[in-house]
Amino acid sequence: MQFQFKGVMPALTTKFTKADKLDLPLFEKNLHAQIAAGIDGIILGGTLGEASVLSISEKEQLVKFAIEKIQGIIPVILNIAEGSTKEAVHQAHLAKQWGADGLMLLPPMRYKSDHRETVSYFKDIAATTDLPIMIYNNPVDYKIEVTLEMFDELQVCKNITAVKESTRDISNVTRMINRFGDRYKILCGVDTIAMEALLMGADGWVAGLVCAFPAETVAIYRLVKAGRIDAALKIHRWFLPILELDIHPKLVQYIKLAEQETGIGSEYVRAPRLILEGEERKRILKVIHDGIATHPSLPDYLSIKI
Repeated sequence: MQFQFKGVMPALTTKFTKADKLDLPLFEKNLHAQIAAGIDGIILGGTLGEASVLSISEKEQLVKFAIEKIQGIIPVILNIAEGSTKEAVHQAHLAKQWGADGLMLLPPMRYKSDHRETVSYFKDIAATTDLPIMIYNNPVDYKIEVTLEMFDELQVCKNITAVKESTRDISNVTRMINRFGDRYKILCGVDTIAMEALLMGADGWVAGLVCAFPAETVAIYRLVKAGRIDAALKIHRWFLPILELDIHPKLVQYIKLAEQETGIGSEYVRAPRLILEGEERKRILKVIHDGIATHPSLPDYLSIKI
């Protein structure tokens, strides 16, 4: 599939049963809700997808199942987050075999690579695949920043075409555009500042709370791109307390609980993560329930063509 990294691309959670098996029926229910809301692609096995606790066979099941259900409507992207170049290359080959349309690629895990090592890591992987690649730039959580100078060196890799911009520095959108023009598509990876990033010229949004609130997320994106800023702001201001669940170490538990409360997911996570309990669970539920109770009406955003 020929596609561009742009629009709303959910970083989907991985659905588990109480017995800690993949819950493919529930995954399908959420997937259909996402497609009906107008998303532009899905990302599997990311941070929200609990990548670090998924086996290779489970990743294969998720990719093949999603491709079967989507039937070419939107692209399926697989995240790669590995400690060795060799394993990352292996998973890039597997992604191609399974039928994935593209890759999201983190810097090396567990080892804080320097400038030369980080660039070499990305180049070595890109050279072994023809799949389009989006670099995930998240120094806050993963401790390695992919700098402008690194992106300059990576321009020789024609299949590195996008960045998931999660530095939390909104000015980075302008810096990328000023330096590279449209060479790289820019997708915001932080829910709380996604609207601001779109206003600064970002091409899309790798979203988290979209897993529970798909229509609201896509509505903001399309309204902003159509220049209907006041309408987008109304939704964003309602949404912000919920979007803040995305910027916490327990974002997986928080967002999965939100999915459960909106009827398109469950709160089951894989150890060492644990289901929320006590006062913390009550506090997060209040945020979610307050949002549901005060939900604004949405305009006919699906009629907006981008």
